[in-house]
Amino acid sequence: MKLLIVEDEAPLNKSMVEYLSSQKYRCESVMTYGDALEKIESHQYDCIVLDIMLPGGSGIKLLQQLRETEKEVGVIIISARDQMDDKITGLQLGADDYQTKPFHMAELSSRIAAIIRRKNLSGSNMIRFEEIQIDVNAKQVTVNDDALTLTRKEYDLLLYFIINKNRVLSKSAIAEHLWGDNMYLVDNYDFMYAHIKNLRKKLVKAGAGDYIRSLYGMGYKISVK
Repeated sequence: MKLLIVEDEAPLNKSMVEYLSSQKYRCESVMTYGDALEKIESHQYDCIVLDIMLPGGSGIKLLQQLRETEKEVGVIIISARDQMDDKITGLQLGADDYQTKPFHMAELSSRIAAIIRRKNLSGSNMIRFEEIQIDVNAKQVTVNDDALTLTRKEYDLLLYFIINKNRVLSKSAIAEHLWGDNMYLVDNYDFMYAHIKNLRKKLVKAGAGDYIRSLYGMGYKISVK
């Protein structure tokens, strides 16, 4: 799952990125209104942690612009100001949660997980596709109730495919989901092809159907037919 951290306090920004990365989230972070706006206009995220007070603009205004794009992304507003009007305004504009500084990182992680469950998994900790099951809390995959060992990238790929089942995912969308801001380090899609090939091989060997399909000139999708 991919997060964007928008926080201008450098130590807190760094702490959030480090902790949430340790919880197996892929994190990108910015510290200004302008950089955040550029990110949300050009990238997709599962959840955004958004400070209200930012250099160059307001997090509330950024939230309003984000909701106008109709992107399905979860948003947690964070602020040092424990004021009811900020909370009400943010929630009215479509924020999913509100947290006041200081806060415990474990609580923030739990709130993010709850939002992602509501947005992508219909509130469940478990996601199923045919004989494949993913426990998103434990980050464990089973096929016909037998545990399947996947690498981090293979797990991210499988979850991304299943959440977007029956949708065609372009190669660029998959690469961005896996590498985010580090896409520029990837000269071509060979590494992505290798991850997809290995994932398919492991699933089939474990007894799953070969559901991940390549669509020439378009990308990939996971489907029964």
